[in-house]
Amino acid sequence: MSLKGTQRLVRTSFSYEKSINWFPGHMMAGLREMRDQMRNVDLVVETRDARIPLSSINKQFEELVRSRQRVVVYNKADLAPISIQSTVKKEMAKRSQHVLFTDTSVDRSVKQILELAKTLVKDDPVKYQQLVVMVVGMPNVGKSSLINALRRIGVRKGKAASTGAKPGVTRAVSGKIRVLEKPTVYLVDTPGVMVPHIPDPIAAIKVALTGKYRGIKDNIADESVLADYLLFRLNLLNNVDYCNVLGIEKPTDDISDLLQMLGKKIGALRRGGEVDTDKTIHFFLRTFRQGKFGRVCLDDLDEESVEETFRRNLEDALPSKNQQRKAKRTAQRQRTLERARSKNLI
Repeated sequence: MSLKGTQRLVRTSFSYEKSINWFPGHMMAGLREMRDQMRNVDLVVETRDARIPLSSINKQFEELVRSRQRVVVYNKADLAPISIQSTVKKEMAKRSQHVLFTDTSVDRSVKQILELAKTLVKDDPVKYQQLVVMVVGMPNVGKSSLINALRRIGVRKGKAASTGAKPGVTRAVSGKIRVLEKPTVYLVDTPGVMVPHIPDPIAAIKVALTGKYRGIKDNIADESVLADYLLFRLNLLNNVDYCNVLGIEKPTDDISDLLQMLGKKIGALRRGGEVDTDKTIHFFLRTFRQGKFGRVCLDDLDEESVEETFRRNLEDALPSKNQQRKAKRTAQRQRTLERARSKNLI
């Protein structure tokens, strides 16, 4: 199916101004634990999502791993176009970031990480009598699945880390998990940590769109906006195979039209025959998240977009007023605890 003859209907830009913030307490605690344990870590595996190679960059990890060796692993590579890999590797290499792409269901892609660990030990066996690797990333980019795959391949053992579709399955820094015996390599799992404030609203939509696999809970982001942006992006990429996947007659650039056609097709109807838009939106988003629309990249990867991402997201930014209030309350609680300890009250 082609969009020929309907190109005039296709939007070339998407406007959205509302920011999305989600940074619950366990993330702050997890970040503190990571900082505390970092002195015992030899290698950091920063896991990102291949569908959003720019939007899944977290500035907090840039600051956290500055003094450690790092490899950036773009997981869920089976859901993103293969053609983006060379561009991402080239752009990240300019910023001294070594990149691998992984699909946890394909052993050879996961083995790349074990081979890197072996090389580090081989090059300096005195320093690395055992290698400790910390796995970090936004919520549910597949960190725990990656650890389980490494353990399965490295020591032929089963699951060591819990996995799940909802954000926050791993809520604390775990103990060491052996994934290789010769040489001895341990992994440390960590809770997913979001960016406390995503300055670019469109980037926030992309993070939310990869949804329960990404880290912004669906009830925090407006799902109708997510569905509208997804439709916009699929049309922009000329990926109108969504019509065949959803069983609708023709492509459209109007989210209301899509929901009416799709709701009737899947039988998501209220009493009286009215389309249940909430159920229809859930179906549309779930279909995307399950990879049924094929390989999709939501980020633009031209040189200008990459430069803008690093400029906007990795430069020091002023915290929002809400963040400032939270920081003030946290500091007050800390001072109260310290006074109580000094008086032997706790």
